[in-house]
Amino acid sequence: MPLPPAGSRPAQPLPPQDVRLDETDRAIVAALLADARVSNKDLAEQVGIAQSTCLARVRALRTRGVVRGYHADIDPRALGHDLQAMIAIRLQPDARHAIGEYTSRLSRYPEVLAVFFVAGANDFLVHVGTASTDELRRFVGEQLNRDPAVAGTETNLIFEHTRGQVA
Repeated sequence: MPLPPAGSRPAQPLPPQDVRLDETDRAIVAALLADARVSNKDLAEQVGIAQSTCLARVRALRTRGVVRGYHADIDPRALGHDLQAMIAIRLQPDARHAIGEYTSRLSRYPEVLAVFFVAGANDFLVHVGTASTDELRRFVGEQLNRDPAVAGTETNLIFEHTRGQVA
């Protein structure tokens, strides 16, 4: 299966470099993590600030790159991803100069839920979802391991996933 066209799912931007959050900013971020659809009125009430101040603070958090977007948390099984895995990918030494390009390529596969560029023995951890072990095997064997840039992969099945608390 060929890669989807470029630009179908852009890679996530890198986090802001020097962002200092005060107590109010952290409270806003925590509330948005719990419910990104909260109204400004309710958010201001939860945090204990005026609605106008809350609106300005949220806008500033977006402008500074702290709040990068608002996302729905979709159960992967509802999309036919009954099987999830984390795949560690190690690139060939001569392919490491194109990390950004490879990240973008990985993120365009429909099986890929998230891409993490990591330090250590591997270059990437890739969260994938498929309908079955057969589909997972096909994806790893035909899409990843046949890529000349890939030196090796290691697949770990995910039994359960729990989101951590940030802020």
